[in-house]
Amino acid sequence: MERRTLLAIALAMLVAILPSVLFPPRRPTARQNPLPDSSPVAATPTPSRLVAAPTRPDTIDAVDKQRDDSVAARDVVVSSPIYRLTFSARGGRLKAAELAGFSSFASGDRGPAQLIPEESEFLHYRLVVGRDTLELVDWQFEASAESLRVGADGATLEWTARRGALAVTMAYEFRATDYLFHVSGTVQGLPGGGLLLIGLGPRIRQVEADSLGDVRSYGVVTKARSTENVGFAALDPGERRDLSGPFEWVALKSKYFVAAVLALEGDVRFGGAVAVGGERVGRQAAQAHVTVSLPVPGGAWRHAVYLGPQEYRRLARIGHDFEDVNPYGWVFRPIIRPFAIMIVQVLLWMHETLHLEYGWVLVLFGLAVRVVLWPLNQLAMRSSTAMQAIQPEMKAIQDRYKNDPQKLQQEMMKLYKQHGVNPLGGCLPMLIPMPVLFALFFVFANTIEFRGVPFLWLPDLSRADPLYIIPLVMGLSMYGVSKVGQIGVPPNPQMKMMLYVMPVMFTVLFLKFASGLNLYYAVSNIASIPQQWLIAKQRLKRVGGAPKAG
Repeated sequence: MERRTLLAIALAMLVAILPSVLFPPRRPTARQNPLPDSSPVAATPTPSRLVAAPTRPDTIDAVDKQRDDSVAARDVVVSSPIYRLTFSARGGRLKAAELAGFSSFASGDRGPAQLIPEESEFLHYRLVVGRDTLELVDWQFEASAESLRVGADGATLEWTARRGALAVTMAYEFRATDYLFHVSGTVQGLPGGGLLLIGLGPRIRQVEADSLGDVRSYGVVTKARSTENVGFAALDPGERRDLSGPFEWVALKSKYFVAAVLALEGDVRFGGAVAVGGERVGRQAAQAHVTVSLPVPGGAWRHAVYLGPQEYRRLARIGHDFEDVNPYGWVFRPIIRPFAIMIVQVLLWMHETLHLEYGWVLVLFGLAVRVVLWPLNQLAMRSSTAMQAIQPEMKAIQDRYKNDPQKLQQEMMKLYKQHGVNPLGGCLPMLIPMPVLFALFFVFANTIEFRGVPFLWLPDLSRADPLYIIPLVMGLSMYGVSKVGQIGVPPNPQMKMMLYVMPVMFTVLFLKFASGLNLYYAVSNIASIPQQWLIAKQRLKRVGGAPKAG
């Protein structure tokens, strides 16, 4: 049974973790186009010009072509204690976004994390009316202030522009300690309503030391009835993916940060979205051009913008399942996500309540898990010992009915009932810690609270140990658990081989995993050794002898 347990654990670990290391995410099934093929969004071939309109002097499109490139677009900086946003007067678009509380770890890039790349299309606005397109991204706006400092009461940046009979006004409403701000706009002189197209792509700027891991996390996440994540890896260059709404929010995500547009409570939702695959860096998708559509009745629109960290509690406060933008568990989400959320909440609570570094929080958490599971592990060990005690009878039954499987099954069940033994009693409790371990793998891969957090010699709990000390300690602790667990067990060549193979395999597998995960697993293993020793002594009492590893 111990051998079966070890094999089950090994297979479960390999199935749960190796796919994320060896293979890119599977391509999600394409959903039907939310709009007919003749609609502006459905007809989008490129992110630059979404609708081709005939040039007629009496059309909105003709007015929109009255572009004045002679005036250089001024920048307006909006700052608060937690962010510094730079907007361009050309279209009122966002050019840069620095987060004061988060550093960039990218090679050659130091200082606050800057999330907006130079080629960004984020908050590029285009208004479609019939066959005409109002390219607001090219309009020269006048700002209500040359710079803006957001105080405790908030602040508003207003934009105005006019071309011929058309007048456009926009307002951005900011709060000092919130990465969420509101956008509202109106167009006067329109013959009715229209459709607003909002650019989100092509990506969030890379600010992680592990650039490959960050790029692998790139994706567009949408929330209709449920959330759907389309990874950039699922889009070939130039490939178009139509996403059907209506959506409560549409977001671009990296490993730890998110840029999103959100519908306001009670307002019209986003009608749909289009993602077009961009260029790749090697085999990894580096970007995708994403456009979101929002109906504009009467020439007016409102929505919210979030540009900041994927902090679970902060996202949860926004509502509408916005915290689900962080896809804990991938294909294992129904099982892993509840554990991951619970673990994150527990670790945050321990950090805030006990005022301990996250490294010591993980040490205490590993000990606490073993204490909580002590009764179940005790039951498992006793069940295993009972199974060993009836091995001679089991062997006799197997030899007697080896040619009659049905009778063999009946006699084995009778034997279990006679001795009060549950054949699975020794296996299932030992597998209970596995969901915690799997969940922690995804927690450290996606939870920004551990990003850049040092502990002892470890520079970052969310990244691998550069000295490989903690994976080696984890492997040795696993060997110790197995060694003590074989005390008093009849000699078995296969189990003896697993004593060495499993720790070596897990050490190699965990070398590049987050050091925080290795720390937890090492502490958990070490904490289980005393219980294994006590069970070994009970096992030896049945056969006589002193504790001696087999």
